[in-house]
Amino acid sequence: MTNMPPPLIAVERATAASRAALFAGIALVLVAASLPWWGESSWMREFVEIACYFIFAMMWNLLAGYGGMVSIGQQAFFGFGGYVMLMLGNFAGVNPFVAIPLGALAAGLVAIPVSFVAFRLSGGYFAIGTWVIAEVFRLSFANVSAVGGGSGTTLTALRGIDKATRESTTYWMALACVVAAVALVYLFLRSKRGLALLAIRDNEVAAESQGIPVARMKLAVYVVAAFGAGLAGALYFVGNLRISPDAAFSVNWTAFAIFMVVIGGIGRIEGPLVGALIFWALNKFLSDYGTWYLLGLGLMAILVTLFFKQGLWGYAQHRWGWSLFPTQRKLLHAPGKPAR
Repeated sequence: MTNMPPPLIAVERATAASRAALFAGIALVLVAASLPWWGESSWMREFVEIACYFIFAMMWNLLAGYGGMVSIGQQAFFGFGGYVMLMLGNFAGVNPFVAIPLGALAAGLVAIPVSFVAFRLSGGYFAIGTWVIAEVFRLSFANVSAVGGGSGTTLTALRGIDKATRESTTYWMALACVVAAVALVYLFLRSKRGLALLAIRDNEVAAESQGIPVARMKLAVYVVAAFGAGLAGALYFVGNLRISPDAAFSVNWTAFAIFMVVIGGIGRIEGPLVGALIFWALNKFLSDYGTWYLLGLGLMAILVTLFFKQGLWGYAQHRWGWSLFPTQRKLLHAPGKPAR
């Protein structure tokens, strides 16, 4: 009788769709990088706006969709990153484009002491607590006269740069930030730490019993999400050239992020991308209708949650198996060769 070795087990990490999406994405980024030489300036401004929406929604999705920490106060770090960028540019003489990652870094660092307060709360109390923290940030900057107080101020550090150079550099920064955000989140979720984060989201007690450092992981994700929110804020206000407390720390930023993630599909990398494109299109073509526009956003969110509980991309993934950024692991069993 011939002895048969045990079946071979392989782990599949990619799909045909994800491989095709990788090559298509690289080609799209290369074409997009050349846009300042052949496109219109309005296209670049629109892309920067979409990029800020997407990065902010991506960070909220990482925090809530993957980490289970539902925050409605991420605008605190969005505004903080924008203000740090402006202060470095206006008062310290730092190039505003260099100040963008520095503003994001400052937002990530300030998230560490903020977490000592926020993590004392859980569930709905955590969500409301983060909103209160964001209001503290808003009121604090509204009382600083050096940055314009409640009325805000203008980014004067870019006055010596001509409009075409400013717009193209802002565009390239936005493109680089989008690529970096997608790549870093994707690689993180495919790592062991990504699995640990999902375990914490599903059951903190069970995750801790398996040796996962729950508190350290939650802090790391909270800081990374704050860094990303600060990056989006600094990038947004470089393109906007003006900042004010009401604009920077508005709860609408988190409300819009929740809308984008819910519409696209929470807990999926593709979700914020789809949601950001839909939100931008609705905002561009329907915002002139005022109250009806807001009612339309609410109605769309209700319909999606009723009929597409996993979001539009979640429905497409469930129906047709589409997955551009697969993070799951599939075990494939293959019979071994007979032993000689």
